[in-house]
Amino acid sequence: MVESSKAVGPWRERVALQAAHETGTTAVWTGPVHISLEFVLPRPTSLPKSKPTPAAVKRPDTDKLVRAVLDALTGVVWGDDSQVVALHATKRVAELGEQPGVSITAVHDL
Repeated sequence: MVESSKAVGPWRERVALQAAHETGTTAVWTGPVHISLEFVLPRPTSLPKSKPTPAAVKRPDTDKLVRAVLDALTGVVWGDDSQVVALHATKRVAELGEQPGVSITAVHDL
């Protein structure tokens, strides 16, 4: 499979590095994982400050964003992304002054 965006690889690396830093361990989880993802997309520069923030109905697709995160965390947080048994994902456009990115909450069933 070939990625359609050249930015995906470096972004995955940054997600993996941050996850490794946050977990503080090299041990990966085994067993089921529940994950919640909130993607905050960059605010278009063409969007007037006085207009309300629109819904994030344009690219990138939510499933592509999710796949990039799950792939980035494979081998870092869990052994394989097939361990994800529950998933909640949202995407939205950043509010004025808000930093784009992703908020990740993962829970491991022991």
